[in-house]
Amino acid sequence: MIIKGRVHKLGDNINTDEIIAAKYLDSQDSKYLGAHCMETIDPDFVKKVKEGDILVGGSNFGCGSSREHAPLSIKGCGISLVIAKSFARIFYRNAINIGLPILVCKDVDRIEEGEWLEVDLSQGEIKNVNKKETYPCEKFPPFMQEIINSGGLINWMKREDRR
Repeated sequence: MIIKGRVHKLGDNINTDEIIAAKYLDSQDSKYLGAHCMETIDPDFVKKVKEGDILVGGSNFGCGSSREHAPLSIKGCGISLVIAKSFARIFYRNAINIGLPILVCKDVDRIEEGEWLEVDLSQGEIKNVNKKETYPCEKFPPFMQEIINSGGLINWMKREDRR
């Protein structure tokens, strides 16, 4: 599974309240939530994102509450992948549950805003097209790729061969 996109870069300790403000939690609609993604960090964030772009964060991405709204809003605004040095465990699990791929990469400091990445989830490799560099990352296990390709855990469980 290869994902290609332009980078939107954030720092360390991005919490779920910054990803999606609590005042929007009355909805589970990904497009509605996506329209308000990261607005407390950058009110113009969603205007900059194009479908398929990649979000790069630092350490402890997705810390805070356990709401699924946070990864749902990221997916809903068009982000195809989140890469970070580390993730809060509950955010990591929620992202997989809703079908948003996420990768741990220790070299995120080498990646800059606006650069173009090509990410091979199965090989655990990030190619920075602009810098002509390659960074190793954790491989995305095949069963997690199945969950992502199914659109999330519920859809994966509903598949005929899972009954």
